[in-house]
Amino acid sequence: MKAILLLPGRKRRPPSIRWLLGALLGWVLALPMSAHASMFKGETLDKVADVLTWVVLIVAPVVGIAVFLLIHILPEKIAEKKQHPQAKAIQCLCLLSLVFGGLLWPLAWLWAYTKPVLHQLAYGTDKVAHGHDAPEPKPADKADATELKQLRQRIAELESKLAGRTVEGGKA
Repeated sequence: MKAILLLPGRKRRPPSIRWLLGALLGWVLALPMSAHASMFKGETLDKVADVLTWVVLIVAPVVGIAVFLLIHILPEKIAEKKQHPQAKAIQCLCLLSLVFGGLLWPLAWLWAYTKPVLHQLAYGTDKVAHGHDAPEPKPADKADATELKQLRQRIAELESKLAGRTVEGGKA
C-alpha cells in the first residue's frame, strides 16, 4: 500500500471527483463555439480596413521616423544641458549614427554622460556654456569706449609713421 503524506489541515480529494472534473472540463472544451473575426460587418468593415490601411502606410512610418530622429538627438541635447565641452563632437557622432543606422548611438549616449577629465586639465574647466546658456557680454562703459578710441588713434598714428618711413627709405 502507498504511504500518503498529508499536511495538517489539508484533506485529499478522492480520485473519483478529480476524474469527474477532468471529464467535465474536456467536455466543455470540446463543444463548438462561435468565433467572430471582427465586430464590424459589411460596409463598416470595408471603411475600417481602408482607414487602417492609410494609417499603416502613411502615419506609422512618419511617426516611426520622427521618433527615430528624436531619440538620436537625445545625446546632443543632454551634452548641451550638462555643458559638456565636447558637445559639438557628440552632435557629429549623433549624425554619423543616423547614417550607420543607429550603431553609434550608444557611444554618443555614454559620451554625453561622461565627465571630461583631460579637458579640465588642459583648459581649467570641465563645463562650457553652449548656445542660449552662454553668458551675454557686458556692455562697454564710457571708460572702455574712450580707451578704445585712444587706441584707434594711436594705431592710425603708427600706421602713418610706418607709411612715411617706407616712402623715405625708398622701399615703396
